[in-house]
Amino acid sequence: MTKKVIKSMNGNEAAAYCAYAFSEVAAIYPITPSSPMAEYIEMWAARGDKNLFGVPVKVVEMQSEAGAAGTVHGSLQMGALTTTFTASQGLLLKIPNMYKIAGQGLPGVIHVAARSIAAQALSIFGDHQDVMAARQTGFAMLASNSVQEVMDLAGVAHLSAIKSRVPFMHFFDGFRTSHEVNTIEVLDYKVFDKLLDRDAVAEFRKLGLSPNRPVTRGSAQSDDVYFQSKIATVQKYNGVDDIVAGYMKEISKVTGREYAPFVYFGHPEATDVIIAMGSVVDTSKELIQALVQKGEKVGILSVHLYRPFSKKYFMKAMPKTCERIAVLDRTIEAGSVGEPLYLDVKSIYYEEAKQPVILGGIYGLSSKDTTPALIAAVFKNLRGKQKNHFTIGIKDDVGHSSLDPIHEVEMTHPSTSELLFFGLGSDGTVGATTNIVKIVGDNTPLYSQAYASYDSKKAGGVTRMHVRFSPEPIRSTYLVNEPNFISCSTDTYLFKYDMLKGLRKGGTFLLNTAHTGLELEAFLPNKVKRQLAEKEAKMFVVDANKVALEIGLGRRTNTIMQSAFFKLNEQLMPFEKANQLMKDAALETYGRRGMEVVELNYRAIDAGGNLLHKVEVKPEWKALKDDVKAQDDKRPAFVKNLADIVNAIEGDSLPVSAFMDYEDAHMEAGSTAYEKRGIANFVPEWKPETCIQCNACVFACPHAVIRSFIVDEDEQKDLPEGSLTKPAQGRDMQGKLFSIQVSPLDCTGCGVCVDVCPTKPNKSLEMKPIGEELAAGKQQQADHFFNHVTYKDLGTDNMKNAMFRQPLFEFSGACAGCGETPYIKAVTQLFGDRMIIANATGCTSIYGGSFPSTPYTTNESGHGPAWANSLFEDNAEFGFGMKVAYDTMRARLETIVEANLKDMPAKLKELLVDWQENKNNGDRTRELSPLIVAELEKVNKPYAKELLELKDYFVKVSQWIFGGDGWAYDIGYGGIDHVIANYEDVNILVLDTEVYSNTGGQASKAAPTGSIAKFAATGKATKKKDLAAIAMSYGHVYVAQISHGSSPAQVIRALREAESYPGPSLILAYAPCIEHGIKGGLANSQSQAKLATDCGYWPTFRYDPRLEAEGKNPFKIDAPRRPKWDLYRDHLMTENRYAQLVNINPENAEALLAQNLVDAKRRWAMYKRYEAMDYSLEEDK
Repeated sequence: MTKKVIKSMNGNEAAAYCAYAFSEVAAIYPITPSSPMAEYIEMWAARGDKNLFGVPVKVVEMQSEAGAAGTVHGSLQMGALTTTFTASQGLLLKIPNMYKIAGQGLPGVIHVAARSIAAQALSIFGDHQDVMAARQTGFAMLASNSVQEVMDLAGVAHLSAIKSRVPFMHFFDGFRTSHEVNTIEVLDYKVFDKLLDRDAVAEFRKLGLSPNRPVTRGSAQSDDVYFQSKIATVQKYNGVDDIVAGYMKEISKVTGREYAPFVYFGHPEATDVIIAMGSVVDTSKELIQALVQKGEKVGILSVHLYRPFSKKYFMKAMPKTCERIAVLDRTIEAGSVGEPLYLDVKSIYYEEAKQPVILGGIYGLSSKDTTPALIAAVFKNLRGKQKNHFTIGIKDDVGHSSLDPIHEVEMTHPSTSELLFFGLGSDGTVGATTNIVKIVGDNTPLYSQAYASYDSKKAGGVTRMHVRFSPEPIRSTYLVNEPNFISCSTDTYLFKYDMLKGLRKGGTFLLNTAHTGLELEAFLPNKVKRQLAEKEAKMFVVDANKVALEIGLGRRTNTIMQSAFFKLNEQLMPFEKANQLMKDAALETYGRRGMEVVELNYRAIDAGGNLLHKVEVKPEWKALKDDVKAQDDKRPAFVKNLADIVNAIEGDSLPVSAFMDYEDAHMEAGSTAYEKRGIANFVPEWKPETCIQCNACVFACPHAVIRSFIVDEDEQKDLPEGSLTKPAQGRDMQGKLFSIQVSPLDCTGCGVCVDVCPTKPNKSLEMKPIGEELAAGKQQQADHFFNHVTYKDLGTDNMKNAMFRQPLFEFSGACAGCGETPYIKAVTQLFGDRMIIANATGCTSIYGGSFPSTPYTTNESGHGPAWANSLFEDNAEFGFGMKVAYDTMRARLETIVEANLKDMPAKLKELLVDWQENKNNGDRTRELSPLIVAELEKVNKPYAKELLELKDYFVKVSQWIFGGDGWAYDIGYGGIDHVIANYEDVNILVLDTEVYSNTGGQASKAAPTGSIAKFAATGKATKKKDLAAIAMSYGHVYVAQISHGSSPAQVIRALREAESYPGPSLILAYAPCIEHGIKGGLANSQSQAKLATDCGYWPTFRYDPRLEAEGKNPFKIDAPRRPKWDLYRDHLMTENRYAQLVNINPENAEALLAQNLVDAKRRWAMYKRYEAMDYSLEEDK
């Protein structure tokens, strides 16, 4: 008998493992949370792993989900077994092809990490809205409820599709199952091989298109035959349930785990039964097992085969004694009489003589946690009030649909260890904890489980890892709420989150902090000290930040904290064994980066275990009262009533009524200014004595934390004590002071400012511990300057002057050192008070508008950027629609003005004539608008009332369209092409990271030759698309390529020229990214951008069509004048995406890197030809 293989993995890996066996072609495109499935397939194919047919899978990355679906359809037409992976909007984009694939009986399989649909807002988290939106396509639908079930049933989807010639959609809960790491049994490919119907495969092959047996498929049918033809196609669904049941029976024999289209668990004579599918099933089983042991007649019917929905197998599994049913749907269908699964169950019983009470409920939208206490409430409702169309997991104080949880439910197995890790995004907490789980799960008899929960920010957000270890299989598919052990990697979290509230009595708390002894006792909030004492907890500290910096790991404290964990939890395994296993894992993970990197991690592993300090928890702490927090009554209602609560990780407590004033999910501007996250360990301190007042640090700061001020004489009187200033330089600056201010609590500690500071030998900025800066009153000083010293408008003709203007994009949740945000900040400093922004889904939308954080803010007049996001693929059209609508409404306003001008009072008429002459001048119309409105309000005429209704259109808005390269080069390229082909005055800013940053670093068509990315594991074989050249071919599009590190002056000039151009503009901005693996990290993002330009990798230029009318060449290269090609290889080697190529693909590395240089030189030669073209007018010759 084959020995069982036990391994720790997540649902995505399990699905990919099975899909690889049956797939000959995989058409892929990244979308969270399904992307890892495609990444695994691509990685295994790249290393040559064989499928059941003895060859690696052919993997093709497409430009969109729709493109992937079309490729799947075409590949199936040719007789190749084909698979794809998707979620959410990605699945919706596949729906047209799904109808075709199903209608033509092609055995494709789509694996779906089921996720919320973007509606009132985007959510990347899990529910069944997406799969339910595709249930009508004709795809059979198979649900897996856990990681183990994904392993067991993903293959059933493929086997059944092949045998039945009905395509299958296999789905499981996004994040809860897709990303949960669990200890499972891995099926041997021999099992699949034995079950594969090779005769059915051969029959499918015969149906493939071939000129040797030509047919015409996909014809157009008329009203006379389409109906009959459609009925003919659905006959193949007869018997699909038997095919699926047959394969499930075989898998059950192999695994010993029971599978069928419907599986019942519970009391054999149950009177109360829940019907559900997805991860909630295991949660329910955990409770039901305990209730049955107490004699309660309860159970759950788990749905695996959802389409076709088989009454035969449903009735076979359902207890005949059932009197009451609660159907749980993880979706919502507005306007329907009930949700899909509920309606299906109702239809099953419609013709039955004995009909149980059937209630429907909604749970778990967007991964809302569903606990045993909530399932207990469902059973209570069945036996009691029998509220129909109920909800669980929320407090609905508007529609009163919610059921209250039964809090006394406790399901944790006595021998289960529950752990909770708090980390800062990008500090490696998720990776380290996953590693812990794999080490324990793969090297001890214990079962393991790990699940991450996140806030809405990028790398600067809070991350929580929920971990369990148990001698029994773990069914707890919900968050850890009462941990035995808590680890925190950021000590300022103690002031923001109530992280110890669930710690069990006698539990352990590990804190990463620089504080020790009496200093630590003074630092700890009273509430934390009281909780530690009341819970009789053990506390340990380690200064992981200091160790990481000394070793050379920068901000990455994860390995140190991981080692400290094992030292404190030797009940799981001896520390010596854990130490060696951690080192083995480090070698496997970092070996391709060289032994130098591996040795750094070895030192971190040793340090974490050796540098722990135990803290005395004093009994007298029990009597401490909470520290009194200063109340700020000036905080806006949105911040006090929503943002503060969500930012404290207490958003689950908000009732429905809290959102009734925000039914469209809009957010009020400027909420990030109130967050004061305090996530940096070190922040910059200004040294005025060496400062040359260049404002380079202000321009480079990714989070608008550093600002420069000119302080006039009146403002100088009120400056806080200790404020640093120096005499302001420049014309008309007599008596004025210059100051650089840093907001420590908003800083992310990236250090970019120090890197760009040009003063030598001593920099004018120095990184200092945040505690020292706070103690020196630097936050109070910054708050005064930011809010009470006016931002001086010295013009925008150069970078220095522009940086004195107020940034209207501030304190975002972007990665520390982000290469994108300096561009966005600069745009808002130039045009922010009259901007409208359409933002493609991606990094820019996540840090630009994730609830409840709004980094786009307003000036003292209340004006600022208006921002909206639609989808990923449609952003150019979305922004285009904004512009068309605005121009339409403005044209109406112009018509009214023109028709009534002669009858207007003199003052109003004078203002409106001025407006007519300057209506396309943004700054002038902003000045005129309030004056015009004031005069209109004095007039009691119909035209005045009508113009006041349209008053927002007096100002010429600056229409911008933001997005990343995945949008611009791939999925949204068609839209961009159409928009710039028109002559509308829109400005498109592409933040080009040359990779899909938001979904984890997949290759896009912006990725250059040889770059390593997900979906290009051995180096991308094709060159980067030249989007600028394509746009310039139209002749009427303003085009610029910019690089902040190379020339801030050129950035400002290009932005101003683009905005002033009365037609479409396209600006491509080079944005170093965390996914590049830059040596030294994103502290070097600006210098890395400079090097990219200097060596010819990213030339900067401008193409202004207005110059052609003057007989001048519209194209001008700004930098470099002559590339330093000798630095080109050095530039590539400073980024892991190129440097690792030699280790990953040694046979082709040199050829790929050489081709990268060839591509750059060819591109440069083309640009030089552009610059040499003669545009002189005929009359000048």
